[in-house]
Amino acid sequence: MDQIGVSERLIRPHLLRMKPYGYIAPLEVLAEDAGIPIERLIKLDGNENPYGCSPRVKDALSKYPYYHIYPDSEQRQLRKALQNYAGVSADQIVVGSGSDEIIDFIMRLFINPGDSVINCVPTFGVYHFSTESHGGTAIAVPRDESFAIDIPAVKKAIDQGTKIVFVASPNNPSGNTTPKADILHLLDNNVIVVIDEAYYEFGGQTMIPLIASHDNLIVLRTFSKWAGLAGLRVGYGIFPKNIASHLFRIKPPYNVNAAAQIAALESLRDLDYLQQTIKAIVSERERLSAKLAQTGALSPWPSEANFVLCSVTNNRASGIYHELKRRGILVRFFDTPLLNNYLRISVGKPEHTDALLAALSQIC
Repeated sequence: MDQIGVSERLIRPHLLRMKPYGYIAPLEVLAEDAGIPIERLIKLDGNENPYGCSPRVKDALSKYPYYHIYPDSEQRQLRKALQNYAGVSADQIVVGSGSDEIIDFIMRLFINPGDSVINCVPTFGVYHFSTESHGGTAIAVPRDESFAIDIPAVKKAIDQGTKIVFVASPNNPSGNTTPKADILHLLDNNVIVVIDEAYYEFGGQTMIPLIASHDNLIVLRTFSKWAGLAGLRVGYGIFPKNIASHLFRIKPPYNVNAAAQIAALESLRDLDYLQQTIKAIVSERERLSAKLAQTGALSPWPSEANFVLCSVTNNRASGIYHELKRRGILVRFFDTPLLNNYLRISVGKPEHTDALLAALSQIC
């Protein structure tokens, strides 16, 4: 048997069948595909902060003298700063290289091959991806026609093999939050409930206070959206203390690099600046929604995140997506049954909205 055959035979079987995650291409590739210089691209497909990070971040990163030294594996300074921001003790916080890594840690802690994880679809694809990579079974429970969670259907799907229920709130891609009453219904079951609050700063609803009375609740947050640190990868989870202590035992050492820790710390020291960019994004979100509704071709859904999901008339989502891309305006098209005629548009600066609307007026 040749070497390739031997190596594939030794790979875990479920990974041989697994589909890769659908990543967004980097700027260089997007610019080349569109035939447009990077600086002329209008990137509204990744829910990034168009204003970037705090100026303090760039200054601190340029002056840091110890990049040749391993970072603090326990992120002590950052977790101490986060305890004030999130309102919990530092020993309840675990920091990761993006919240994606925290999701992977949770799977590593709880999921045995064959265990099931419930996802309220359509939602963030990493939950399904990470479940499959750990040998679990992803159970998709569709949301209702308003993208609200179908609580009775979720409860019906829970069985003895169910370990985790994921709830993105605000949900990606629909932008709606899940009411506290619904979360409490989910917490009454013998499963871990993970509330992903990646877009919390744009809506303001959090379930963190419930952790004190529910030892099966986990809340995820990230610096990618509100703080403009998507490229540096900093996320964190807030856990009951006993779960956090187990995670510290199994996480890799030095999992958050020095630059990311510095950037997150400086972001927390410059909240006044970042709050202004958040307010600008929320204000522009409302203007964007109102203008899109006037196009006649796109119907925006209410959003408490930094993006707007739009249904598109006459099954034209794919065509509009490609026409915008040809002009260097990048939005998110979902080629999936649940979202086969939708576009998700990240909130940019006012001039980005204006350019988008001008292009849509020509396309539609």
